Amino acid sequence: MDATQELAAFLRTARERLDPDDFGLPTRRQARRTPGLRREEVAELAAVSTDYIVRLEQGRGIRPSADVVEALARALRLAPDERAYLFNLAQQRHRGTDKPATTAAPPLAGLVADLSPLPAMLMNHRYDILAWNGEMARLLLNFDPLPPRQRNAMWLCLMHPRIRELYVDRERVVREGVAHLRAAWAAHPEDQALTGLIDEFTTRDEEFARLWAERDIKVNGRGRKEMRHPEAGVIAVHFEVLVPLQDPDQRLVIYRAADDESQSALDRLCAR
Repeated sequence: MDATQELAAFLRTARERLDPDDFGLPTRRQARRTPGLRREEVAELAAVSTDYIVRLEQGRGIRPSADVVEALARALRLAPDERAYLFNLAQQRHRGTDKPATTAAPPLAGLVADLSPLPAMLMNHRYDILAWNGEMARLLLNFDPLPPRQRNAMWLCLMHPRIRELYVDRERVVREGVAHLRAAWAAHPEDQALTGLIDEFTTRDEEFARLWAERDIKVNGRGRKEMRHPEAGVIAVHFEVLVPLQDPDQRLVIYRAADDESQSALDRLCAR
């Protein structure tokens, strides 16, 4: 398959399936010989020339800019998945239209609870903690009393006295968190709350500032962590970070005991 030809076919299909009556377009004397909008009507809606639409639909090798792709997506009333597909075909960066998640999607919140007895939590791209189960709270911290602004995994790792001392290999954990935030910042440059968090961390924490300056962008979604729990002792866990297809701004984090001793420690901790 050729991306240019697929782009042309996709634009034609999207145009032809639209109902002109939905757009309130003026009635024309000439009868419509094909279904959907005319090329000149799409051109008018997208603020480009008719000739440009013709060349795109004929697959003449034109690569539309991100602004033109955005205009075409609006003109053709594409659904989010179709919009992302159009950006990919045009080899342009997909601009997110949804606001960052600040609350857990109800099905995902239910899934976090159902994953018990495995410790699990749900975060957004800023590392804001949106949902958690009892096992994760017993392992890390009771998040309920915290102000929403402090309910952030990186903030806790850098600023909270208990979490600062929790991880055996603290620098690696912080380094991985910094790499994630850098990748998230590049993907969401418009997110002022994320920019504010990074500014705060850089100003208040020398370790974060040093690691941020190294520009490491390796994001680790699977691995192992060791924790010195004040009640249960050393606990080693394997972690997995999953991104739901329906809610790509949310991240499901699941811990599993890495060995028998850690499993026994988790069982004792969660039985209290």
